[in-house]
Amino acid sequence: MHKPKFENRHFYHVYNRGVEKRDTFMDDHDRFRFIHDLYEFNDTAPAGKFSEVRPPIVVGKHKRDMLVKIHVFCLMTNHYHLILEQIKDGGIVQFMKKLGTGYAMYFNEKYTRVGPLFQGRFKAILVDEDRYLSHLSRYIHLNPFELIEPKWQEVRIQNWDKAREFLETYRWSSFMDYIGKKNFPSITSRDFIYKLISLKIETQNDEYKNFIYEFAHNKNGIDLPDQLLLE
Repeated sequence: MHKPKFENRHFYHVYNRGVEKRDTFMDDHDRFRFIHDLYEFNDTAPAGKFSEVRPPIVVGKHKRDMLVKIHVFCLMTNHYHLILEQIKDGGIVQFMKKLGTGYAMYFNEKYTRVGPLFQGRFKAILVDEDRYLSHLSRYIHLNPFELIEPKWQEVRIQNWDKAREFLETYRWSSFMDYIGKKNFPSITSRDFIYKLISLKIETQNDEYKNFIYEFAHNKNGIDLPDQLLLE
């Protein structure tokens, strides 16, 4: 896949999975570490040494000169999804290089392994239409359904209450923050997506939740182009 030319104030679906589809997040500490890196590496300052197995899991403690805006994120067992907006020249490449290298160094040290962790360099797709951008946020936030309802897009969800509770307590995505449950609020910039869907400020958390569940219930949203989906 050829990467697009990254331009400032444009949006990109950025993703990658483990080499040979291997798991890249083995436990909650790994997931915390990756989210910690999403914050720490989003800075024009040099990364420093972040390969230690147990860094302090603290975000929001210092002012950064950010490279990108992270609008949406989701960690699955063997892959991740991001919606990034570049705000500095070369920002996405610089951010993703630090993120991929730093997390792989940590992972290899912790699990006593060598070699690449992800399938080559990150994948990126320009998202140049508002309708795809809004639906992509929905597609990414619904990804965790696959962990308890693997075929939810082909068949009806068997236990909707259980699935909904799972999604609203799944810490490893930005969904909780989008629906007003403080989780990792320092990681994401959410206002643009809210405005894109024309949500009212006073009810935007509930309206975004409805935006997500309407598609999950009816499965009648717009289709994403094939190149926006993780292969």
